[in-house]
Amino acid sequence: MIWTILLFVLGIILFIIFSSKRSRSESEPPLDKGVIPWLGHALEFGRDAAKFVTRMKMKHGDIFTVQVAGRYVTVLLDPCSYNAVLEDPLSLDFTRYAQVLMDRIFSLQLPHHNPAVEKAMMKQQFSGKSLACLSSTMHQKLQCLLLQAQRARHNRTDWNTDRLFSFSYSLLFRAGYLTLFRGELNNNQTDPSDVYDEYRKFDNLLTKLARTTLKPEEKRTAQCVRQRLWELLAPAGLGEGSGASQWLRSYRHLLQEEGVDEETQRRAMLLQLWATQGNVGPAAFWLLAFLLTNPEAMKAVRREFSSISEQDSAQCPLLDRLHHTPVFDSALEEALRLTAAPFITREVVQPKTLHLADGKEYQLRRGDRLCLFPFISPQMDPEIHLEPQRFKYDRFLNQDGSAKTDFFKGGRRLKYYTMPWGAGTNGCVGKHFAIGSIRQFVYLVLFHLELELCDPEAQMPEVNTSRYGFGVLQPEGDLAIRYRFRHSH
Repeated sequence: MIWTILLFVLGIILFIIFSSKRSRSESEPPLDKGVIPWLGHALEFGRDAAKFVTRMKMKHGDIFTVQVAGRYVTVLLDPCSYNAVLEDPLSLDFTRYAQVLMDRIFSLQLPHHNPAVEKAMMKQQFSGKSLACLSSTMHQKLQCLLLQAQRARHNRTDWNTDRLFSFSYSLLFRAGYLTLFRGELNNNQTDPSDVYDEYRKFDNLLTKLARTTLKPEEKRTAQCVRQRLWELLAPAGLGEGSGASQWLRSYRHLLQEEGVDEETQRRAMLLQLWATQGNVGPAAFWLLAFLLTNPEAMKAVRREFSSISEQDSAQCPLLDRLHHTPVFDSALEEALRLTAAPFITREVVQPKTLHLADGKEYQLRRGDRLCLFPFISPQMDPEIHLEPQRFKYDRFLNQDGSAKTDFFKGGRRLKYYTMPWGAGTNGCVGKHFAIGSIRQFVYLVLFHLELELCDPEAQMPEVNTSRYGFGVLQPEGDLAIRYRFRHSH
């Protein structure tokens, strides 16, 4: 037995030694393996990716390769060169790493799944008349939940206190769940608040699940919470009577056609719950937080919304009027510029020569990963966005009030000047539904509620740095708010 253990340990040591022997050729990006064999920069990368990538950028420039837990990851930070990555599905594969994360986070494997067929179905369900129907349903659910909250108050003129992140995430999550997954509020089915409570436990462990860094107790918690959510979501999308959206029923049907068993379908429901609800609530929180801490911005958004509410509803329904909100759109885009921080990751499936916009060329090795981190550049690049740390609600507005889309780096006009929704063939299909949901939420909150900070001098909370790479960031802490329903509503 002792010899078996010694041989196993020796094997691990030899593996670490040989896997750390990689050296850089002249045609490859700068290589930084870190000081710890095999592990490399994994700890620093996971703890605060923005800080780490910024340090590497200062050291190596806009492209470099780092060792992270035995893998080699090339980071590209020149937005002028992003097309070379986003438009090459042959050498750079999106699905492989997505499948790794799907297994780690959701314990889900779909070996026969066709992403292209799913994407085509998603585009159909989140555009045109289908999108209009979903948006209308979402509006109804948000109104119902606000009315339900109002009726629950014994004295509707009293101020109620809450935490802004919890308030925003909970309300949008429940409305989104009812719109896409379940249907009615009161039909003896699962309370959406129960789903939200379980989901938040899962959400708090998501980054550790992705990085396989859970402690033993956290592993047990994660498994229990996933099992509970699989049970709660089991009926979603099964047949016309389920109350689910046409999108979810179509997705279930697609899985059934691919021969996916019922247990795996349940797990896929949790994947879709996260994909549709995991970023909308946090994004709405950040926008409201920036508005509450920037009175000028709040005044401008309120003024725009007031003009919308005063228009004749007979000539143009409210939801149609809410499509024309350039001030709100700029404020939302600015909030997302400051807080949306996904990694855009590709597996290098065959050797590739990467041609950068400045004329330089670099060789990428098969088996490595290539990562774009738009949060660092373009979103926080001072050459592209002056004073990038500041919230400027009108940053994306021209002087005439139209949307500003002209941003430059090195004299080049940028196609990608902010990338909260990803880009290319793997951009977010549900982008317009998500933006519409946030717009409706903020409009209804400002229309129905008197909302203010408990402490007028409160500052924006810090971000949870472990969430870099996983969509919209979440706060480390919260903002205390108070609100009451307006008398006229």
